[in-house]
Amino acid sequence: MSTLETNSIGKYSGNNVSIDDALNLKSYDTAARDALTAVAGDVIYNTDDGTIDFYNGSSWNATSSSTFTFSAAFLVIAGGGGGGGTLGTNYPGGGGGAGGYRNSYLSESSGGNASSQSNLNLGFGTAYTVSVGGGGAGGQGTNSITGTKGDPSQFATVTSTGGGKGYEGGAGGTNQDGGSGGGGTTSGSSTTYGLGQSGEGSDGANSGGIVSQSGGGGGAGATGGVPSSTSNGGNGGAGLESYISGSGVYRAGGGGGAGHSGTPGSGGTGGGGSGTVNSGNAGSGTANTGSGGGARGRDGGNGGNGGSGVIYIRYATADVSSYSQTGLTINPSTHGTDTVLEITQGTGTITFS
Repeated sequence: MSTLETNSIGKYSGNNVSIDDALNLKSYDTAARDALTAVAGDVIYNTDDGTIDFYNGSSWNATSSSTFTFSAAFLVIAGGGGGGGTLGTNYPGGGGGAGGYRNSYLSESSGGNASSQSNLNLGFGTAYTVSVGGGGAGGQGTNSITGTKGDPSQFATVTSTGGGKGYEGGAGGTNQDGGSGGGGTTSGSSTTYGLGQSGEGSDGANSGGIVSQSGGGGGAGATGGVPSSTSNGGNGGAGLESYISGSGVYRAGGGGGAGHSGTPGSGGTGGGGSGTVNSGNAGSGTANTGSGGGARGRDGGNGGNGGSGVIYIRYATADVSSYSQTGLTINPSTHGTDTVLEITQGTGTITFS
C-alpha cells in the first residue's frame, strides 16, 4: 500500500490541490520504468531521457521533450552518381552529378550555394539512425548497361539526396536528377541534362547540341560545364569547401563529360572523376566525397563510379561524455574544444550519453 508523505498541503479549492514545495515524481531509468507493473495513469520521471512519462494502459509515453540536449553541427553528403555509358549507339555519356550536400557548420553554404542550415539539437539515450550512401555505378558501354544514381545519406532527421547519374549516350532514361544533376547528351534534336535538388546541389550541363560530346555533372558549388568546342567533354561542376573536419576540404565535385576526339571533361574540384574521349574507362569519384563519376567516351570503355558519401558531426567535447554505435565506421578527432566524428561507411545507429 502506498504512503503519502508531505510537509504541507494547502486546503483545496474546487478540484485543485495547493502544494507549498515542488512536486518530486518518482525517478526511474528506462529499463526500470519498463519493468514496473504499471496501470493506466501512472506517472514517473525518466532519468535517461529527461522526460515526464505516463502509462496509458498499454505503453509508456513522454509528455515533454527531453531536457537533456546538446547542439551538433553537421555535414551530410550523399553518394555521387555514376558516369554515363552508351546505349545502342556510339554517342558519349554524360558526367555523374555529385551527391546532395547539406551543411550547418558555422555560416558555410549548403549545396547549390544555399544558406547554411540550423544545427541539430540531439538528446542523450536516443538511438539516431545513420546511413552513408554508396556511389552509383558507371554505365558500361560495351555491355549497354546503364549507370545508377548515388544512394542517399542520413543522420537523424537530415537526409541528403543521391547524385544523379550521367545520361547514357544516344538515350534518355531516368534517375539523372539528384542532389546534383547528371550531365547531358544529345539524341537527335533533343538536348538533356539532370536537375539538382534545391538546397543540396546544382544542375548538370547540356551537351551544346552536338552528338559527339557531352556535358559535365553538377557539383555542390557549381553547375556542370558545357563543352567548349566540338568533340570535347564538359567539365564537372566544382564542389564546396568546408572546415568542419578541422581544415578546409573541397568535396562533392561533378563528374567530367566525354567527347569523341577532342579533350575530355575534367572532374569538378572536390573529387569528381574525369571523362574520356574515344575509348578507355572514365575516372571514378573520390571515395567519401560524394563526387560524380566521369563519362564514357564515344568508342568504348565504361563510365566512372560515383564516390561514396560521408557524414561529419561536430559538437563541444564538454557536452558529451561518450557515444556508442552499431554498424558504422567512425573516425573521431579533437579540434580545440570540439569533437568531430567522421562517419565513412555503414548503416546503423549512434547513441550519445
